[in-house]
Amino acid sequence: MLPPRLPLAVETRAVTAPDGTRITYYATRTPYPGAPVVMLANGLGGQHITWSAQIEHLRGRYRFLTWDYRGLFASARPPEGTPASYAIPRHAEDLLAILDAEGAPRAALVGWSMGVQVVLEAYRKARHRARCIVLLNGTSGRPLDTVSPLPGMKTVLPSLVELVGRAHALASQVTRRAADVPEALAWLKAMGVMNEALDDAVFNELVQGFSALDMEAYFHNLRALGDHDASDVLGTIDVPTLIVSGDRDAMTPAALAKEMAKQIPGAELYVVRGGTHYTAVEFPELVSLRLEKFLAKAAPGAGGTANE
Repeated sequence: MLPPRLPLAVETRAVTAPDGTRITYYATRTPYPGAPVVMLANGLGGQHITWSAQIEHLRGRYRFLTWDYRGLFASARPPEGTPASYAIPRHAEDLLAILDAEGAPRAALVGWSMGVQVVLEAYRKARHRARCIVLLNGTSGRPLDTVSPLPGMKTVLPSLVELVGRAHALASQVTRRAADVPEALAWLKAMGVMNEALDDAVFNELVQGFSALDMEAYFHNLRALGDHDASDVLGTIDVPTLIVSGDRDAMTPAALAKEMAKQIPGAELYVVRGGTHYTAVEFPELVSLRLEKFLAKAAPGAGGTANE
């Protein structure tokens, strides 16, 4: 059994987005003057703890920033309260506002799942801010189109999301109860949703956070994600790019990662055998080492080793 993880050392800060939304974000200490910045864009419902392994592995070389998406966890709901206020371009504006608040003109942009869409949209808005790009377990196209391989689900799923979103209070109750079921991880592993390598303690940490979500805001974000398509951005990317996928990812299959790699000039592709949609937490050492190798070339630091 793995030893218990120590709490991730981050400072909690806040910034006001262009539309007035108060965004809570997290920053690691600067390991040395001029350390490169790595901006981490979460998956929907993910928190900064999702990146614990990668941050701990590289904290002596880079300064990390990440944030809670609008309406989720410690970030406020948008004052407008309209579906458009949760659109992916708004999240990209939040990313850029954090970089501005931190005095970071450029950063390595790293996105997981929904974060892939956010990173691509941020690149569309301000390509000069990206030193390099890393896309993990995501797609550039409409994400809800790829969630299930079952015939007809591409058409049906958006309607199901809309229906469940209207019953957000019930969804909150179900999520909280599921988080308290000890067998939940075993079921997910048996169904192939998550790899057997995922540690129970890590899963519990992630699920407990998810169970506290504002589910109404969550479904606003999910619907906005389902409507977004950044495929047209791929061919315009001219910074070093790494794409990471798992060969058992049913939500965003590896075939999508391979197609994105073809469309982005010079992109590198890394497919983890056995990885599902949660590759970064299932195989943290593999992903951290590959990220380290990529960033050493694309966003090199100085004066420090990755593990200090």
